[in-house]
Amino acid sequence: MPLSILDYIALGVFVTCWAGYSYLVDHVEKFRSRSVIAAMDEHRRRWMRAMLLRDNRIGDVNIIGNLMNSTSFLANTAIFILGGLLAMMASPELGRRIFGALPFAAMPDPAGWELRIALLLLIFVRAFFELTWALRQFNYCSIVVGSVPPDSTAPESRERAETAARVANRAARHFNTGLRAYYFGLAALAWIVHPLALAAASLWVVVELHRREFRSVVRDALQT
Repeated sequence: MPLSILDYIALGVFVTCWAGYSYLVDHVEKFRSRSVIAAMDEHRRRWMRAMLLRDNRIGDVNIIGNLMNSTSFLANTAIFILGGLLAMMASPELGRRIFGALPFAAMPDPAGWELRIALLLLIFVRAFFELTWALRQFNYCSIVVGSVPPDSTAPESRERAETAARVANRAARHFNTGLRAYYFGLAALAWIVHPLALAAASLWVVVELHRREFRSVVRDALQT
């Protein structure tokens, strides 16, 4: 068998960390309401309400453009990573020889190596799809902002501003999902070295994400 019992345990830890953390933060309101993600959702709503009071909204469109640029950068990077992973899949002996030189590395057989690269491919394919969908939604948001009447007192103005906020928040959610895939992709890279490294890296990623999203100085500042 290409996988040992230790590999299965490490994979179980990896999947539990990623799926469990994502479910708690994205779907359990008790936890989500205390996160930096929820705080930013409210700030985006405030942004769109403030946008109604500006006659010139070029600045708002520029902000959306900056969000699109950062999202596009990560999506393009995912493509480069996928290309590198396909090259590693095509030349398994070269990759195994390079990683085999690392201290404490437990090199798998060819089938095990392909499974490790396949996991990384799946992770970064997911990241690419999430980020490109976020990019499209930021694009939709800019169009909705452009459709807001110049008269902020018009009945449809506030409704369209709320629509823009919802679209922007949804885009941010997919951006966060894609970025989270990057973090866990780095954890999955540790599996190439050793199954215990995969388990340890998965736990470390959860701890680091929790610290940034629930216990950081930025989170405290955004809660005001």
